[in-house]
Amino acid sequence: MKYLTNTVKEKLNTGQLVLGSWISLPSLESVEIMCMSQAFDFLVIDAEHSPIHLETIQKMNMVIEGHGIFPFVRVSNNDPVTIKRTLETGCYGIIVPDISSKYEAQASIKNILYKPKGNRGVGLSRAQGYGMNFGDYLSWLEHNLCIIVQIEDIHAIQNLREILDNDSIDASMIGPYDLSASLGCAGDLSNDRVIGALEEYESVSTEMNKPYGYHITHSNEGLLRDKSSKGYSFLVYGVDQIMLAEKCEQSRSAINEIRRDHSCEI
Repeated sequence: MKYLTNTVKEKLNTGQLVLGSWISLPSLESVEIMCMSQAFDFLVIDAEHSPIHLETIQKMNMVIEGHGIFPFVRVSNNDPVTIKRTLETGCYGIIVPDISSKYEAQASIKNILYKPKGNRGVGLSRAQGYGMNFGDYLSWLEHNLCIIVQIEDIHAIQNLREILDNDSIDASMIGPYDLSASLGCAGDLSNDRVIGALEEYESVSTEMNKPYGYHITHSNEGLLRDKSSKGYSFLVYGVDQIMLAEKCEQSRSAINEIRRDHSCEI
């Protein structure tokens, strides 16, 4: 098994922008289509809020990696077994959701790394070349696995300095909808409380010299440019199912116009 150098991690560690997108449909075909666009540095497979199971995640990793793009997985929770089994599928990055304290951040690192730095159990699966390349995987892992913690609660913003004070964390990213819910305004991303929390997030992340990210779920080029101008360097743009729904919605007006024209001709 050939292990690629994770240029997403390299770029984050040198202050460069990386752009990816989000997978929530359990479809290898949709993953391949997104890879074929050559628009993204990485794709995140969502194992928290989607019906995608571990077997499909592994196959998605194969497709994404085969296109020279880097597969990331957002795990369902900060659980050692969940994280261990996900890493065995051969992903290049892992996003741990809902990290709100330094203890949760430390626990996530323990779950991800082998001893002596962590507590991850040693297994032989796809990540280790199906048991043939454990030594190569071990040396690759140290310099190439990208670890992202997701900040999704106002308590995480309040504890951000302690959370980010961890050399094993490559970057953090905001979960905007959960953050807004924790502030009592679920889904209202333009609310002053959400804006204030984001400003604090940006300020502390800059102070800690830690790359910070955001997930823009719906197509919005203006917001993408705004976030990049504010120093966000780990940007996720779109979701497969929303992209499909948006395209169907855009096509509907043209289709209905043709129907009206045809009806008038009759």
